[in-house]
Amino acid sequence: MRSFRNDRRSGSAYIGSMAPTAKKLPKARVLSSRVVFRGPLFQVTSERVLEPTGIKVRRDTLRHPGSVVILAVDTTRSQPHVLLERQYRYCAGDFLWELPAGTLDPGEDELSAAKRELLEETGYTAERWRFAMKFFASPGITNETMAMYLAENLRRGKAEPEADEIIRKRMFSMSGAVRMVMRGTIRDGKTIAGILWLQQQRRT
Repeated sequence: MRSFRNDRRSGSAYIGSMAPTAKKLPKARVLSSRVVFRGPLFQVTSERVLEPTGIKVRRDTLRHPGSVVILAVDTTRSQPHVLLERQYRYCAGDFLWELPAGTLDPGEDELSAAKRELLEETGYTAERWRFAMKFFASPGITNETMAMYLAENLRRGKAEPEADEIIRKRMFSMSGAVRMVMRGTIRDGKTIAGILWLQQQRRT
């Protein structure tokens, strides 16, 4: 069993093992499993599961290697500025403002992936990195986790996007980004979480 826990010293949240208890909570037991789709980034499994409640159910799950999210912040101005990207998202059917993010490559650690994605998508590198938080992207349908890192002391460079990535990037003041969240201009979950996390960090 895993849970979210706060690190009071750093103000960071992470997924960690639950503290030992006298009685461990039961887990679901997989009775049968088959892969119904296999793609380059993820696969979908269909499973018959005996849940801890004793109920037998079918669970169709998107199995994902995990992602990273980069909260790249320019602290050289009067107030912090956050780097956002705007690109077309087919599933959403619209252009969205988002934090830079990407999928882990096989065997890649999260921090290395974060540095790679920031450079590829935006051309920026950062001298200072700090873990912010880790969360489930959509636990009702996928096991994908997203590890978010704060990147500071930024340096511009040349982006190296994938062939299908047409990305526009822009720095927004923290207050402006928060307004975009509250007005519904920013609709991406990981970006909303990152901006509000940064706002809370500034307050504390």
